[in-house]
Amino acid sequence: MPDILTITGPIFLLIGLGYGAVRLGLFARTALPALGSFVISFSLPALLFKSLSQRSLAEVANGRYLLAYAAGSLVALGVGIWWARSQGQPRDHAAMTGMGMSCSNSAFVGYPVALQVLGPDALVGLALVMLVENFLMIPLCLALADSAAHREQPLAAAIGRAIWGLRKNPIVLGIVAGLGASVIQLKLPQPAARAIDLLANASAPVSLFFIGGTLVGQQVGQMVGQVSAVALGKLVIHPVAVFGALMLAGPIAPHLQWSAVLMACSPMLGIYSIFGQKYGRQAVNAACMLVATVASFATIGLAIWALQTSGVFGPPH
Repeated sequence: MPDILTITGPIFLLIGLGYGAVRLGLFARTALPALGSFVISFSLPALLFKSLSQRSLAEVANGRYLLAYAAGSLVALGVGIWWARSQGQPRDHAAMTGMGMSCSNSAFVGYPVALQVLGPDALVGLALVMLVENFLMIPLCLALADSAAHREQPLAAAIGRAIWGLRKNPIVLGIVAGLGASVIQLKLPQPAARAIDLLANASAPVSLFFIGGTLVGQQVGQMVGQVSAVALGKLVIHPVAVFGALMLAGPIAPHLQWSAVLMACSPMLGIYSIFGQKYGRQAVNAACMLVATVASFATIGLAIWALQTSGVFGPPH
């Protein structure tokens, strides 16, 4: 357990620092969106570009990993939608519930945790997970919600519009640029490479501070049952589904197996509440993110302990 606390402790200390700074008025809550924009628009794309450009395409293009993570995520999405519909939620709210159970905060929580466990090997896992999230899961969830909210809109058209919007997504652009640089074996001038390193290194600590700050003022209120179910789905069902898919996928490098499960163990994506705004779900989504983020301190530690003691994937390095 001390080893696990050494891994997870710094993560949640930085989240606590962000929470405390905003709660005590040492950092303005209104400045948090700027931090989030910095990570999404600059630091994380730089991190992904750095990771992908320095590795061969054969190392990155791991079809088994992509299929396993996608399959596990789709199972969690299906469970979320089924549960929400069984509770009488409308289809657009059910799609948001499914998103909460199946789309991880891989950039702001999953990667910092995986980095502590795996070191630099976590970068490839992050890039592959973000391919699944940005090209499949998020567009699919938004398309399901949009087609439900606007019943005259065909699902295929909603999916097409969501995918078309990816052309302006900085994360997607960072992935594409990194893959292109890998293919042509691009070597950047030293000043440019150093600047990218500096941007990339800022991703993890700024992300964790941002997450802590966003938790200030969130309330669970009368939504305990619904919020608990979504948090349980995200922190238990999603990683278990990904683990099961990995067991069926065939040979995958141990560090990638570790990475997939750790990414799935993280709470829902940081902009979950923003997505919910369009469908009248902002308060519910924010409460889900609060409960899942706090509970993940325990569940991530338990997941690391279980993987270490079982040896099912072998050592992470």
